[in-house]
Amino acid sequence: MPEIAEIARIVHFLRIHLVGKTIKSAKAIEDTSKKVISAGTQGKYFWLVLDQPPHPVMHFGMTGWIHIKGDRTAYTNYYKKMKPEEMDVWPPKYWKFHLTTEDPAVEVAFTDPRRFGRVRLVDCPGESIRKHSPLVENGPDPVVDTDVFTEEYLRKKMHSRHVPIKALVLDQTVLSGVGNWVGDEVLYQAKLHPEQYCDEFSDEQIKKLYESIRYVCQFAVDKLGDSDQFPKDWLFHYRWGKGAKGAVGHLPSGEKLAFLTVGGRTSCYAPEVQKKTGHIVPGVKEELIESDNEEPKPKKATKSKAVKAADEQPQNKKKRKAEEDEQPAKKSKVAPKTPTTSKTKAVKVEEAATVDNEADSGRRRSGRLRGKAV
Repeated sequence: MPEIAEIARIVHFLRIHLVGKTIKSAKAIEDTSKKVISAGTQGKYFWLVLDQPPHPVMHFGMTGWIHIKGDRTAYTNYYKKMKPEEMDVWPPKYWKFHLTTEDPAVEVAFTDPRRFGRVRLVDCPGESIRKHSPLVENGPDPVVDTDVFTEEYLRKKMHSRHVPIKALVLDQTVLSGVGNWVGDEVLYQAKLHPEQYCDEFSDEQIKKLYESIRYVCQFAVDKLGDSDQFPKDWLFHYRWGKGAKGAVGHLPSGEKLAFLTVGGRTSCYAPEVQKKTGHIVPGVKEELIESDNEEPKPKKATKSKAVKAADEQPQNKKKRKAEEDEQPAKKSKVAPKTPTTSKTKAVKVEEAATVDNEADSGRRRSGRLRGKAV
């Protein structure tokens, strides 16, 4: 989805090509013969102020864009997704409205392949357009509204809510223009875990996040969303690799990248950099990005079922088993059989005679004792 930087880019081209010109014809807009006075932006919304109301307020949705005949208004990655034969077609494919100005003629087309884009006509004076819906319901733009978006404003919003910090910065009623890639970038720059609750950060961390939002948004807007000019150490260049061929699973500094998924929302972050310092939302699923150029990890040796079963035994059972193995075997109560020889026979005869003699002497002693007793 086009975010704050991409919207700033298209408004830049509208100011160059359209402001000051009079609309000669338009399809999908009822009113014509109106002069374009100015163009404005607030987060993901942008608009044209005409010499008379109503004024068109636009939102690109997921895939919308404004094309101007004879110029390349989109960013590099946009054209990479287009087929060569679609580059110079006019009006462009998927156009939703198309207008032409008087001499010098300028042709403008709003395209939207997935049809999530919106064009609203706001009936109000041009200078008060931001005081009307849908703009009034949105939070401050971190580049346009620096007098409103302050560190104190961000601190109050974070302390008054109990939601993951990524969800807070994506909330357009809190902050206009921050989408998924900007949200990931500012949290990476601030070294904050995206799923940690927003009311569990220190004042120092809040200050760092505020500075990160201002820096990333201002820089991206100044470069008109041209990602080729973004710093090479930005997360932006490496966050698009989920399930893609040629994905890069780490930053230039070596930190691994991972994706977090909560409730259908996906975030890219660097676990070694963005460590949690408080509680995070339950149910987070993490998936490390595997680079295609990384060597495959060696497979672990598979264990037999018997070994696995032994490993899975509780520790107390394992301990008893080890103690039993260390104890010497108990002596058998049954005497072992020995082969019968002439020597063993002689020993047995002598033992038997000794026993008989002892028995006889015992009987004799017993008789004498009985006689004395009598």
